[in-house]
Amino acid sequence: MAESYREPISRRQRPAKPALSREAIVAAALRLIRSEGSERLTVRRLAAELDTGAASLYVYFKDTDALYAAVLDELLGGIKLARGRKPWRERLVSLLTSYTELLTAYPALAKTALFTRPSGPSSVGLWEAMLSLLAEGAIGGRDAAWAGDLLLQRATATAAEEGARRQDAKTEAADEQVEAVIQGVSAKDYPHLASVSTEMLSGPPMTRLAWSFEVLLNGIVAKPGSKVSTRSKKTQKGLAPHR
Repeated sequence: MAESYREPISRRQRPAKPALSREAIVAAALRLIRSEGSERLTVRRLAAELDTGAASLYVYFKDTDALYAAVLDELLGGIKLARGRKPWRERLVSLLTSYTELLTAYPALAKTALFTRPSGPSSVGLWEAMLSLLAEGAIGGRDAAWAGDLLLQRATATAAEEGARRQDAKTEAADEQVEAVIQGVSAKDYPHLASVSTEMLSGPPMTRLAWSFEVLLNGIVAKPGSKVSTRSKKTQKGLAPHR
């Protein structure tokens, strides 16, 4: 039986590819990392997914870090901003924990966030939410700006470390080895370490993270001059520039 002949489809008859745009590239990148993981997200892999050349993507993103930053900003839009009547510190810790958990799920993006700060609308919204919560605690000005940066650094570093650990099959064995070493130290030679050997690696990562946020906030609140007095607030309003 003779094979049926199919006439080749010309380029004009093929369905037109969707127009390339910054939004389309970010959307495709999100689909890719959700199906294959953030480590597989490269400009070349993404270009293949979009049926285009890598050079076309560089028109919209100067490098991979810029692409990662845009994808991360899109993901940050899914974080629920802390609202309600709970104390401001509790809402701030909740917000930072949500940020950390999101980054932990995407280790490659977390590593990028350590060096390339996202500056899109979702990132701006996250900063505004943090500063608003700090303002509820009467912390403003430089102290609020630096406090927000410090808290985000802690959250991002934790996410990068924890995300990488979850991917490494050797992590559990390494932890067991470290735990064995710590618990086996001599109480005579290392009395302080031996006294906390059980607690050194205890507690879930997110519990330890929340504890660290509380420690940082205690220091921020206790720092002399960090509180914005009611009088200074009124003075600042009175010195607002004329338009």
